[in-house]
Amino acid sequence: MPAVSNLSYDDWLEHAFSHSIRPHGNPWFFDEDPPWWDPEPPVAIDYFTRLFSTTEHSLAFFSDAQIAQGLTYLLSTSASGDNGWFYKTSTSTAARLRCVEAIENLFTDLFAPRCAAVLGHIDEPGAAPLNAVCYMWWDEFPCLALADDPTFDLMHRAAIGVMRRTLRLDSIACQEAALHGLGHWARNRPDEVAASIDEFLGDGRSKRAEIVSYARSARCGCVL
Repeated sequence: MPAVSNLSYDDWLEHAFSHSIRPHGNPWFFDEDPPWWDPEPPVAIDYFTRLFSTTEHSLAFFSDAQIAQGLTYLLSTSASGDNGWFYKTSTSTAARLRCVEAIENLFTDLFAPRCAAVLGHIDEPGAAPLNAVCYMWWDEFPCLALADDPTFDLMHRAAIGVMRRTLRLDSIACQEAALHGLGHWARNRPDEVAASIDEFLGDGRSKRAEIVSYARSARCGCVL
């Protein structure tokens, strides 16, 4: 497939988010030999950090459906595979850490106001275009650090910190996404996950029985 590497930030936004939404069939990035973004890892991390930090400005000219499609193309391992941008140590630790922490802004500024108040794990009707991307965010997100990376613990603690703070948002879709992610982290980091979920269950934000049940399942890693 043809590689696209030397894009300015604005051209990158157009490349990822400007494609039309097809009512039937696969999205554009599953076409035969689509142009594929293939930058150096430090460039990718810089662009993602800018995007996560400035979603309202950066994505102002795209529909929610285009944003969902673009985020899937850029970040979902089911779409592009794990390209190594986030775990490559050629990017400084500080830059990688800023990028992970900037994901909090994506939930605060994009997902919380635009996702419908429905739960994905029970397929509630009425989902908005961004709900599925929000729900699957940490499930589909590329690898943050390899096991032999000296920053492995730091990166994963940062991700759990983002999930923990996301649980404080007044958005059941974002809460569910954070619980989904914590559920996948529970096996390897049980104490941090348990503390995050216990805080959520104990502070009164978990009002619906379905989200309480999901939180308890996530605490022991029982999520899909």
